[in-house]
Amino acid sequence: MTIYLDHAATTSVDPRVVEAMLPYFTGQYGNPSSIYGLGQDAARAIDAARDQVAGVLNARNGDIIFTGGGTDSDNMAIRGAAYALKKHGNHIITSASEHHAVIHTCEWLENNAGFSVTYLRPDGEGIVSAEQVADAITPETTVVTIMYVNNETGTIQPIPEIAAAIRHAEDTHGHRIVFHTDAVQAAGYLNLDAQALGIDMLSLSAHKFHGPKGVGVLFLDRDAPFQPQTMGGSQERNRRAGTENTAGIVGTGLALEMADSARAEIVPNITKLAAGLGQGILSTIPDAHLNGPPLGDPRRMSNNVNISFAGVEIESVLINLDITGIAASSGSACTSGSIDPSHVLIAMGKPLELARNSLRLTLGRENTDADVDRVLEILPEIVRRVRSLGGRR
Repeated sequence: MTIYLDHAATTSVDPRVVEAMLPYFTGQYGNPSSIYGLGQDAARAIDAARDQVAGVLNARNGDIIFTGGGTDSDNMAIRGAAYALKKHGNHIITSASEHHAVIHTCEWLENNAGFSVTYLRPDGEGIVSAEQVADAITPETTVVTIMYVNNETGTIQPIPEIAAAIRHAEDTHGHRIVFHTDAVQAAGYLNLDAQALGIDMLSLSAHKFHGPKGVGVLFLDRDAPFQPQTMGGSQERNRRAGTENTAGIVGTGLALEMADSARAEIVPNITKLAAGLGQGILSTIPDAHLNGPPLGDPRRMSNNVNISFAGVEIESVLINLDITGIAASSGSACTSGSIDPSHVLIAMGKPLELARNSLRLTLGRENTDADVDRVLEILPEIVRRVRSLGGRR
């Protein structure tokens, strides 16, 4: 049986979510845009799911847009706000440690659409400060996008403080600056109250919190300037055209509601397991280096353990873990049989070798003490063996 330690990549769909979705594949298959009963049944189901999401985000029903996933939400948010505000300015602020869905969108706007982008460098723990954001704002700044939780290191950014700095700058410069956060890794672990966070836009992806793949959420404050990016219909209040994925949306609403309601029960245990796992690795494997804030630090995602090893090729470690039934990942992208350095760790100032050879272990609600014990039994020997075989590049 696989010990699954890659919950930052995806999660299993909760059986209760599957059960809720099933009718919308068969008997209740109507198009939500149709005026007859079968279609209106689907429309009501979507509206109920919108209420569930809005409840978790402390938002209005009409501020919730269902999308094709976190990447779709990030693209929509950044492009939609940037184009809507282009008459006021063309400057975007983000960080060099964002998910590629944000970085590549900003790069495209910079290279093809006449925008300028400032990529803020995080500190050695991955933090981007409110002061950095404030210092980067110019009279041309219209969009700021800083992720809530980093998908590699688990670093939690000071989103409310950044929001306050942005609002102060708005007063100074006299025009709206839209603040977006990629919160894909936060659902089920952190408070998603949009009012408390102070954001205008927030992205989620259902498969990160035991919902279906291919469905996402974009919170869009109705007062935030936005230009739709997908044309061809009036769905989602004219903000994202295309027939809605009724089954996926129903699953998303239920999954998010369940994940948020279970936070108080689940997070303490995951925090304990992750701390034990990380401390065990650091104490038993020489030349192991924790990436991000200290274990147990409130600025670190409770389920994340990201550690780099000197003198190994991390791909060999991952293959050996898989052989023993342990599913994990590198914080880097694995392509064509080679591991590229993590852009996140490079941005944090980590040496190239450590940025290339990081192991990301992310726990979930199914993990147990026995899982941790098994990793701590297996991993030190794997690293020792890979090093002995000449794992240093």
